[in-house]
Amino acid sequence: MKLSKKQARLRRATKFRAKNRENVVERLCVHKTSQHIYAQIISPCGTKVLASASSLKEKIQNGGNKDAASKVGLAIAKAALKANVSKVAFDRSGFKFHGRVKTLADSARDGGLEF
Repeated sequence: MKLSKKQARLRRATKFRAKNRENVVERLCVHKTSQHIYAQIISPCGTKVLASASSLKEKIQNGGNKDAASKVGLAIAKAALKANVSKVAFDRSGFKFHGRVKTLADSARDGGLEF
């Protein structure tokens, strides 16, 4: 039985979260749509959002490209450092690590976050 793209992505996301359940560090959680990209820093217990940034929140005109992902990565790094978070686990939500997701991760590292 072949999985749909969404089912495969959710399966990859579930595997990551199951492996890192006992991890005691904050998560940088990324979600993307065709028009926007979103990032959140979530507490280790998973109940509280410590910082967030998105192409929608940052008022980026074309939020579905690598330039927008780079700006969101810098914004989430700035917000995380303001919330006294410097070390995070990168949760890509099952999205493959290339394109906009990779650009966001690289710019967050450049902004001062440590993965």
